[in-house]
Amino acid sequence: MEAYRDQYATLFNNGRKVVVVGISVDADTVQANWARDSEFPIVFASDVDGKVGALYGAYDEKNKMDNRSLYVIGPDGKIAYKTQPFRVLAADAYTELGEVIDKLSPPPTPSDK
Repeated sequence: MEAYRDQYATLFNNGRKVVVVGISVDADTVQANWARDSEFPIVFASDVDGKVGALYGAYDEKNKMDNRSLYVIGPDGKIAYKTQPFRVLAADAYTELGEVIDKLSPPPTPSDK
């Protein structure tokens, strides 16, 4: 999650027409403290019973945790991109994600400012 935070401005166009939601099985109180302390510019949601993760094929029932899946939902509400698991240590994974985000929400042009 730190990589998302550190690359937020470039990767997610500073949140322009984009909402980033991190969902995990961690309790909401744990997530809230961690997000505040780490200054995350994204929203976190708690899925302690794994129901949301199971719907997306991201929940590992055996280990009772999510598997770092990443989904980009387009403005039409449909999945525009998914990767399971997201390769958090691979630079090209962020390049690919950034390209998808730019297609769905292009960065502002000088005339937009």
